[in-house]
Amino acid sequence: MAIIKPFKGIRPPKNLVEKVESRPYDVLDSEEARAEAGDNEMSLYHIIKPEIDFPVGTSEYDPRVYEKAAQNFQKFQDKGWLVQDEKEMYYIYAQTMNGKTQYGLVIGAYVDDYMTGVIKKHELTRRDKEEDRMKHVRVNNANIEPVFFAYPDNATLDALVKKYTAQKPEYDFIAPIDGFGHKFWLIDNDDDIKTVTAEFGKMKALYIADGHHRSAAAALVGDEKRKQNPNHKGDEEYNYFMAVAFPASQLTILDYNRVIKDLNGLSSEEFLKALSKNFTVEKKGEAEYKPQELHEFSLYLDNNWYSLKAKQGTFDNSDPIGVLDVSISSKLILDEILGIKDLRSDKRIDFVGGLRGLKELKRRVDNGEMRTALALYPVSMKQIMDIADSGNIMPPKATWFEPKLRSGLIIHKLS
Repeated sequence: MAIIKPFKGIRPPKNLVEKVESRPYDVLDSEEARAEAGDNEMSLYHIIKPEIDFPVGTSEYDPRVYEKAAQNFQKFQDKGWLVQDEKEMYYIYAQTMNGKTQYGLVIGAYVDDYMTGVIKKHELTRRDKEEDRMKHVRVNNANIEPVFFAYPDNATLDALVKKYTAQKPEYDFIAPIDGFGHKFWLIDNDDDIKTVTAEFGKMKALYIADGHHRSAAAALVGDEKRKQNPNHKGDEEYNYFMAVAFPASQLTILDYNRVIKDLNGLSSEEFLKALSKNFTVEKKGEAEYKPQELHEFSLYLDNNWYSLKAKQGTFDNSDPIGVLDVSISSKLILDEILGIKDLRSDKRIDFVGGLRGLKELKRRVDNGEMRTALALYPVSMKQIMDIADSGNIMPPKATWFEPKLRSGLIIHKLS
């Protein structure tokens, strides 16, 4: 069962939140962060992308960059741009995208639950990326950015969240980059805090939706700290890491599409013929065509869109991984026809998150950068949870969650 705790969040005063808040570290590069921060010394990018405080070209992995993060984090606290709450609380973070709102609970998740598999993952992590985030957690002695969890729907928590969100929020702003709305409330009533803890305590599992590297880093640093502490008791703050947990039914997963540089020596006609072995291929014309159901793909080639429907017998419904459209397309199109074996490392393929739409696929093919594009039907939250429950791992580049959590609304110190 899931163990969680409230914590004393470190966060911006109400009047400064829009100065401090930022996009998460992994959705933009150093130069974009430099441009977005501009001359705003309160921008969280000075902590999560501190290479912007060095000359252009400085590596984000330079030891001085990590040290600068810690210096800036201290500076933000000294100047009152980040202030710690006096009471341990839970918090509510709501995001609105295209008129749809999802309500997350900001919690301290238990390191042991990550280690023992109560907190379930569906993606492989890369050791170099884990180590980068571990250095960031170590040097700041804090989880600066949250992890994105899903939890099984819970009526008691829904009612509690509804009660708080009927009140005036602590923060309420529209993010300038994407126009998405962000609101934030404090759960400060002791009985309500106990209710949140108790309801999570009934859950068999929590699921990492987004932020597998941040989760791994936070848990591994927590584990390090307990081994280094001769007086470790188990209730120290480093035994917990910050997550925002949303009811699974509220989450939006977008399609995560593929663009490919060449047809592996085939002509367009040969490629379409090869596809017809395992797919029913139907030409749809020049108007954008989106897949309508599982096991249907959209192909963009030579200014035309095609529907590709996987034929019966090309996938196994009893195989939780093999039945996924990312698996079907990787095996029967990318590998067998185009010779792309490793999605993580092959330079002939790139990936486009669904928020950018089919027009981005068309643009990258039409401008000659790419030869063809493949659009997939989005994975469902149920598929992700089923795969995590079965102990399996999703293929790479399978899920794209939107909206992303903003960073800088709240921070969790490890001591």
